[in-house]
Amino acid sequence: MFRKKRNSVLVLLIAVTAIIAGCGNKPDRPNTAAKPLATPQVVANRPKIIAFGDSLTAGFGLSEKESYPYLLQEKLKADGYEYEVINAGVSGDTTLGGLERADWVFEQDNAKIVILELGANDLLRGIPVAQMKKNLDQIIRKAKAKNLRILLCGMLAPPSMGSDYQQQFTVAFPDLATEHKVEFLPFLLENVALKKELNQADGIHPNAEGEKIMTENVYRALKPMLAK
Repeated sequence: MFRKKRNSVLVLLIAVTAIIAGCGNKPDRPNTAAKPLATPQVVANRPKIIAFGDSLTAGFGLSEKESYPYLLQEKLKADGYEYEVINAGVSGDTTLGGLERADWVFEQDNAKIVILELGANDLLRGIPVAQMKKNLDQIIRKAKAKNLRILLCGMLAPPSMGSDYQQQFTVAFPDLATEHKVEFLPFLLENVALKKELNQADGIHPNAEGEKIMTENVYRALKPMLAK
């Protein structure tokens, strides 16, 4: 199963290359927009889904109601699911930053699922794949220690990073998913990457319409994990 998903990831490399190149090899820069967007008031007795990631999760450049965690909350509600989505995205975050805040983020009352979306900023900083993978491995272990189920979102590396780095980076995510037996979404930005009409002016972050498609990508992978 994961072999098929890995092939799908590799097919998408060309699409993601221009996006990464458009970043100028600079990571997201934390600023006032880097803070997690506001989410609905937490209700302790409702099961929680923690959206844990960087700017793609935080909703960089968007309003609260345009961010994927908010849109995901609306889809869950419409389909009769009682989960509450917590936006734990921080723009500019690396896997190390995620690891450093994982313990307190995963302490949410009645947390059930973590959507783990980190690694893009490690790529942009040229952080060794082995270190990124180690950080993600530890985040996954921390989540499992809290009895949280995990949906791991993969990321792609362009050929400009060198063939060895590209290969190691791209397969790190499905390898972790296989090793830890967690659910896996090969590419968060499927059907959004490289489409000017679906991205903000920076060509990197989805706009409001792109965010809707990204939410659908997450929801398809997430739905089998849910219970009513």
